[in-house]
Amino acid sequence: MSDVTDQGAVEGGGRRARGEGRGAAARRASRTGGGPGPSLPYIQRKIREYEVLDEEGLQLIERNADTILEEIGIEFRDDAEALELWKQAGADVRGQRVHFPKGLCRELLKTAPSEFTWHARNPERSAQVGGKATIFAPVYGPPFVRDLEGNRRYATIEDFRNFVKLAYMAPSMHSSGGTVCEPVDIPVNKRHLDMVYSHIKYSDKPFMGSVTAPERAEDTIAMAKIVFGDDFVENNCVTLNLINANSPMVFDETMVGALKVYARHNQACVLSPFILSGAMSPVTVAGTLTQILAEVLAGASFTQLIRKGAPVLFGTFAASISMQSGAPTFGTPEPSLVSYGAAQLARRLKLPFRTGGSLCGSKVPDAQAAHESANTLNMTLLAGTNFVLHAAGWLEGGLISSYEKFMIDQDQLGMMQKMAEGVDLSENAQALDAIREVGPGSHYLGCAHTQANFQTAFYRSPLADNNSFEQWEVEGEKRIEQRANALCRSWLEHYEAPYLDPEIDEKLKAFIASRKDSMPDAFT
Repeated sequence: MSDVTDQGAVEGGGRRARGEGRGAAARRASRTGGGPGPSLPYIQRKIREYEVLDEEGLQLIERNADTILEEIGIEFRDDAEALELWKQAGADVRGQRVHFPKGLCRELLKTAPSEFTWHARNPERSAQVGGKATIFAPVYGPPFVRDLEGNRRYATIEDFRNFVKLAYMAPSMHSSGGTVCEPVDIPVNKRHLDMVYSHIKYSDKPFMGSVTAPERAEDTIAMAKIVFGDDFVENNCVTLNLINANSPMVFDETMVGALKVYARHNQACVLSPFILSGAMSPVTVAGTLTQILAEVLAGASFTQLIRKGAPVLFGTFAASISMQSGAPTFGTPEPSLVSYGAAQLARRLKLPFRTGGSLCGSKVPDAQAAHESANTLNMTLLAGTNFVLHAAGWLEGGLISSYEKFMIDQDQLGMMQKMAEGVDLSENAQALDAIREVGPGSHYLGCAHTQANFQTAFYRSPLADNNSFEQWEVEGEKRIEQRANALCRSWLEHYEAPYLDPEIDEKLKAFIASRKDSMPDAFT
């Protein structure tokens, strides 16, 4: 955070941004994770990572990835600068295909940071990326929404703003994300301006930048500099940016162009092969892991050719497919094994890791959505993931941003935050005084220790119904989707925007107007 640029934001809006002054409601929110209320800090995991590969298995995957890089190569399409930089670095460039001498990519990655700070305009929201930290960010990329009236329709900028507001209000969400939905009511070549502005205006949590064209990445940088100041942006990370490999083994002009913009300005790139195993990678876990590692090594090391020390994440999005229909499937064992293994490989490279989320193929927030999302989310935490995209709101294989699913998922994120704290071994947690007081054959409900700890002892869901059948029946027999719908409406009704310096706001609006006036509308 720039000492000059955002002093007003910190001093003028800090109390409202932190949710102070909401009294009992804020205290209830902090206990239940239900919000709207004070945001919880990014997770600092106190539990061990779950690992599926031993040393022999890891070395095998690494050797096979080196073989891909050296013998088969990775294509960097339609970018002469990238090919020339690889030549200068010692790679064997044949047309658009780059062949990498063994060890070249790993050597280049030695300058990438293993941990860094992702700065928010409110410094209390800044988060660590890497190490034992975990950050939750919402769904990214859907063109459709399932709204609060139950309609499946194309997303609008109003939906986009709503999801940013919900992410801001969700206590266990540490970032407002990026393309929380695709607002199709704004021209393609201009909508990124409104999207980035929405993240800055309606939230003060860290946000992601536009990657759909290099010039849109430049616009993101320009807007970030209005908020944080030129020097701060050039020397600190204020955006994370999703750079997908066009698997198998291709980086296209759009992704390479956006990568170059962000790396040059010291902004973090999340190098993520987008994998549907059986279509974009081999059907086996080992084969998929090998290809993922090769693609990440090539793309991540390229950031260091652009600017040494630029932050970069080892990312992967892995799903299986139905071998009958070709549709992606989620919550299945094989993608979890891929993510567990990829997390181990990332740690060996000393790079922060991204995977997982609350993924499902269901069309509505039903039991299928719940068990597929839970399977994915539990794996995500246990793998030791540092940055979790799609943590809330994902539906229909990523085609839908769902309001109700967002609310259900953010509840689960609160549980994951609690789980990551591990086992408390403090004197209070040992509870020997309680055991002495109660003794054999009695109960703990009225003892002093229970009375002192009951408010914070267990995670309390704002959505789950644990009452008797009779009470549930009297209250309208509401399913969790209905309760989520009501809670979402309440959050949006009670939303309060975090403070944004009016001078900064006017500069952002002027920049957006100037950029929009400089080009005709384009819808493709």
